[in-house]
Amino acid sequence: MSAHQTSTTEETLDPHDWEEIRALGRQMLDDMIEYLRTVRERPVWQPLPQDLHRHFERPLPRTPRPLGDVYAEFKEKVLPYPTGNIHPRFWGWVMGNGTITGMLAEMLAAGFNPNQGGLVQSGNLVESQVISWCKEMFGFPPSASGLLVSGGSMANLVALTVARNNRAGYNVREEGVGSAPRPLRIYASTEVHSSVHKAVEILGLGCKGLRLVGVNQDLTMNLDLLKSAIREDREKGLLPICVVGCAGTVNTGATDALDALADLCKEEGLWFHVDGAFGALAALSPELRHLVKGMERADSLAFDMHKWMYMPYEVGCTLLRDADVHRQAFSLTPHYLERTTRGIAGTELWFSDYGVQLSRGFRALKVWMSIQENGIDKFGRLIRQNVEQARYLERLVTSARELELVAAVPLNIVCFRYVGSLTDAGAIDTLNKELLLRLHESGIAAPSNTVIQGKYALRVCITNHRSTKEDLALLVQEVLRIGKTLTT
Repeated sequence: MSAHQTSTTEETLDPHDWEEIRALGRQMLDDMIEYLRTVRERPVWQPLPQDLHRHFERPLPRTPRPLGDVYAEFKEKVLPYPTGNIHPRFWGWVMGNGTITGMLAEMLAAGFNPNQGGLVQSGNLVESQVISWCKEMFGFPPSASGLLVSGGSMANLVALTVARNNRAGYNVREEGVGSAPRPLRIYASTEVHSSVHKAVEILGLGCKGLRLVGVNQDLTMNLDLLKSAIREDREKGLLPICVVGCAGTVNTGATDALDALADLCKEEGLWFHVDGAFGALAALSPELRHLVKGMERADSLAFDMHKWMYMPYEVGCTLLRDADVHRQAFSLTPHYLERTTRGIAGTELWFSDYGVQLSRGFRALKVWMSIQENGIDKFGRLIRQNVEQARYLERLVTSARELELVAAVPLNIVCFRYVGSLTDAGAIDTLNKELLLRLHESGIAAPSNTVIQGKYALRVCITNHRSTKEDLALLVQEVLRIGKTLTT
């Protein structure tokens, strides 16, 4: 057989009939656009049927099946049962709801299929530009570095890894955390996100490595308690290395006094990290930017674009003020990843030098396309619109005698509960737990829950570009209706 001939036994995953796959692909695209267009016509969420669980217990397929049949199964068994976060009345946890442009960009990225770990390729230029735009958005210098990651959890982990290595006082990468001359301490408020707890544990510092500081009445970090904690730990022979400030806590949207924290960290020689998972994006609105003032002074900043920038999952970002320090924390170049002066490996820009992943998807494309399509000012207007909607909901709650506002509304989160004529705290908590479940199971709306200063509350986090004030009015109407049903 000639070297130019192809064996008949060789296989490929490309389709046998390109026109057939083209027709099916067009049908998929049409179906998903229609699915998004008609989102208001469906319940926010619905429980999974019991037989659905059994359906997904089938054994591993061994033989081929027509893709059209697999797609039909997706439409019947998967598509009707999502979390619901694309719906206009989904306000649970902190979830964005995506866009059609983002969906199309994901399709293009998957077809293009670059590995964004490094190498000479256009995708690296796209990601570099997106990171430059992020630096501009948040007031970081052009010399800073950044990395697109899966979300805020990974962004916090990357940033705190750099902080640990830079402020530990010895070579952590070479000697490990077990060689630390003194135990390392990181500080954050009791309202900090759980991803910071996880990051500190992953970094080998243990739960005790994160010292939680009490908060003020507005649920922002108490600076006097922070100063005392740092002083006490130094007196005990511990080594304070980092303070984590919150730009929009996940519970209530409270933002720590970031300027004051920046001043304190400078005085104490500590790394200043800001967890701005969603609240950092308030900086895109001129009317809200003052709420996160001081964030631009941080040594590192973590935020998500799949939350309050409405991108499809997943894409977060971490920015580091000192690019050299960032690279020193992660760079590792074995022989098989050696850079060249020419060819595909002929570049110094390898994103794998700045984080955990070597294999990296093309997250940047949906951000790059969305920002160009809409302009950054529109994102700022939508963020302001969400905050105004939160103020509207706050007014609805405070004007209803049966409802109680549980926390202040500094940003886009409203925490409240149904009280009615009840006075027993336990009974009020029990009622609101049932009320939340009925809201979910009815498909009317999807807030989540939290506990604020001992009070169980419904938590409405508005990071939804599809929500309207009419949706929020309906929520209050249904809360009052269900609450009345449960108390009569």
